[in-house]
Amino acid sequence: MLGGAGILLGVAAVPAQAAEVSYKTECIPPSISGLPPVEGTTQVEITAPAEAKVGDEVTITWKFVQAASKNPDVIDLEKDTVKPTGTLKAGGAQTADIAMEGPRSNPAIPKNSAMKLSDMTGKLKLTAAGDVTLTPDAYNINVSKPISTDTKCTPKETVKSAATIKVTGSGGDSGGTTGGIPTPTLPTGLPTSLPTLPTGSASATESATASPSDTGGSDSGGSTGGDDSGQTDFTGKEVSVPYACKTPIGDKSATSPVQINAKKDGGSYGLTVQFKKSVMDSPADIPADSVKPSMEVALGGSDKGTVHVEGPTNAEAIKSGDPIEIPDLTGTYKPGASGQSTLSPGVLTIKALGTTTTCTPTKSEVSLTLDTTEQASGASGGGSSSGEGGSGGLAETGSDSHGMLKALALVAGTVTLLGGAVFTFMPRRRMR
Repeated sequence: MLGGAGILLGVAAVPAQAAEVSYKTECIPPSISGLPPVEGTTQVEITAPAEAKVGDEVTITWKFVQAASKNPDVIDLEKDTVKPTGTLKAGGAQTADIAMEGPRSNPAIPKNSAMKLSDMTGKLKLTAAGDVTLTPDAYNINVSKPISTDTKCTPKETVKSAATIKVTGSGGDSGGTTGGIPTPTLPTGLPTSLPTLPTGSASATESATASPSDTGGSDSGGSTGGDDSGQTDFTGKEVSVPYACKTPIGDKSATSPVQINAKKDGGSYGLTVQFKKSVMDSPADIPADSVKPSMEVALGGSDKGTVHVEGPTNAEAIKSGDPIEIPDLTGTYKPGASGQSTLSPGVLTIKALGTTTTCTPTKSEVSLTLDTTEQASGASGGGSSSGEGGSGGLAETGSDSHGMLKALALVAGTVTLLGGAVFTFMPRRRMR
């Protein structure tokens, strides 16, 4: 099937050829989807000059006649959000990996319809006389919204060459030469299951002790500070907290080491909740200002109720492969009773990209004990919510955002699922 037109730079009125080729393809969804590989058939058309001379630089076009699969019945893809890149193999008289790239230009792609990918182009500097064959190879599809994700697609069979350039002239080397745009490095494969949450170390929990300035024993959970002792800084012990989490994509369970510290200020205490031992890297690019953590610290002993603490959103985007860490959560505790009051990690809430994940402790363990004096309008029996700015403006989960969650990345017929659990218990990245 010959026809169409090609471009030969530096050479006028040279015939062009266009030919189609189909091949079985396996596409790997982004790791956060937890989905298996998708198999389908890719059909492309390669356009290149039919003839050229040694020394010419030719432009080659890769047109997607058919992507490996359709857009599933999950979400409509917005206009100009999909960008393809790939590799075209040159063989025969000259070998090269030709970098191909298309613009982020696509029509809106409705659910359950064919994927529409832009044409890719690349250049090859001809260095040897003879027949140079052009064969499609691996390609990558990037979707930019609502977060940037990649799907890597590779041939699952030997692909036939789609076009041949007859190169005339003398000079140049015949083989081993790579011309044109340098070959890009395609994204490496990522884990194929939804990331699990960090697990606290029992040995670390058992060995945690109060600071040298503490006057209380570890049995009551870290420091015990008396009002008349003059002590102002109180360090809690690290406790391993099992959580049951309600995420937009189902129930999850996790255990994480948590520590509560306090600094006395008059009759109140500034609280800092810390998460320990980051063990997770980001499975995908995460936009700035998209992750907001908070917690309701549970009070016990003489006092009752909760204290709201929260951390800032991430000020900068987090790149795929970089550590994701929950920052320190801070708030103010105003005692509502006199006596020994205990503080334990409570309900944790993570708001991200319009979704909410709520994690409730299945077992309570005291991290810090304080000798408190009742303050007016204190916490006893109620909640104290003197954090640093409320919810941060992130939207609650609703039916629309739930649908968006199930389609954070939708490339080459695959769906990315991003639950709030991805962000839960991934200790302190300093979100400045």
